[in-house]
Amino acid sequence: MNIYTIIGIVITLVVFIGLSVYAGTRVKNASDFITGGGKSGSYIVAGTIMGTLVGGSSTIGTAQLAYTYGMSAWWFTLGGGIAALILAIGFVKRYRHSGASTLVGIVSAEYGRTSGMLASVLSSVGIFVNIIAQLLSAIAVLVIILPAVGTVPAIIIAAILMVIYVTLGGIKGAGMVGILKLILLYITVVVCAVMVLVLSKGFDPLLVQINALQQNFGLFARGFGIDAGAGASLIFGVLTTQTYGQAVMAGKDDKEARRGALISTFMIPPVGICGILVGLFMRVQTPIDANKAQMTKIAATALTEFISKHIPPFLGGVMLATLLFAVVGTGAGLALGISTIINNDIRKQITKKAPDTKTDLLFSRVCIIVVLAVAVVAAAILYKTPIQVFSYISMGLRGAVMFMPLILALFAKNKIRKGYMITSIIVSPVIVLIFVFWKVFTFDPLFLGLAFSIIVSIIGLLVGKKKDGTLAA
Repeated sequence: MNIYTIIGIVITLVVFIGLSVYAGTRVKNASDFITGGGKSGSYIVAGTIMGTLVGGSSTIGTAQLAYTYGMSAWWFTLGGGIAALILAIGFVKRYRHSGASTLVGIVSAEYGRTSGMLASVLSSVGIFVNIIAQLLSAIAVLVIILPAVGTVPAIIIAAILMVIYVTLGGIKGAGMVGILKLILLYITVVVCAVMVLVLSKGFDPLLVQINALQQNFGLFARGFGIDAGAGASLIFGVLTTQTYGQAVMAGKDDKEARRGALISTFMIPPVGICGILVGLFMRVQTPIDANKAQMTKIAATALTEFISKHIPPFLGGVMLATLLFAVVGTGAGLALGISTIINNDIRKQITKKAPDTKTDLLFSRVCIIVVLAVAVVAAAILYKTPIQVFSYISMGLRGAVMFMPLILALFAKNKIRKGYMITSIIVSPVIVLIFVFWKVFTFDPLFLGLAFSIIVSIIGLLVGKKKDGTLAA
């Protein structure tokens, strides 16, 4: 850290915060805050999707996991790209023409208030877990920017930045800042990847050094069941997460919304490749006599340490600030998703009061602050856990809760009675959580949760309707 690094950090942070404030001046009511008024173009849609998905797990977390497992770390961004493609092809129109403002609202309209409330709570838990991952990612950046800062202060600083990012501008702010963040983030990861190849004197010499470690760094280095499950978690998680559904709902028409999702499809996976190169480079640079504790510490800050040591100071400052806002943007977008679910699918269902746009806007902003405050406490307790562990658990939980109920609500309306879906919504995530901690299988527990949900759904579909057209009792 020198004066040029500090200047780069300050300038970049001022630009990001200034854009967030500007977006806030354009928010007049809850509709603007939650959906951007439904007038977002494709780049704002893409910026919202990638601004939330391409965060700490896609950059800092990918480099951390790549340090230990190589290409296996690609599943987060690869799965995210595949999910964006499926979203563009099969879900944009269905989401936008569902008549609901949230994904949980789609489920609630089809299967009743109880199913909607349960899905709201359990989906929010899954999203909340990923906010913890973003707060932990922020530690890796802030300990480089502010070497004297402790773990808990770093988490608090990150949460405050998340509040500024999204409570002012909502979905519009997330999209506008997301575009700027992604431009700078791409510059960051591409420059880092190029620098890795320069320092290694090409890809082949780097590959020789990697092979000399005599370890499996392939796409399924952690085992096929675990890594395939990681990719599946991303796909199911993205398709059932309010933030990404909210992004396409904010598009001014179906074409712009679909184009935004397609842009995300092609832009997300390369970010992971760049992070993997950095992680592997830092691994081969690790002294042979390094113990497990030292390697764990190096892995956690692999990307930020690389920037501080191998990138020119001013550009390094811009990159560190960009990574910080990559983390902040993802955490803030997820908090916005939880706020929207709680406001639309829980509070309004309980109070049954007439809409009040000013109250809705205030409640949404306060809800974001409360969610982030609770996440700070959780992150402070669980800060030693690898970042992507939380990310995959989060996506798996969201997929287990929402995927089959949402699919059937969109593509098989009035085909299954609500009791089956309520059972699926409750039991599927519980199964996932049980086997996350009780590791008796060598594959992702998401598959078990989804298997139960699918079986329940098939039984419900086979029961079908009575002859008079009503659902079977």
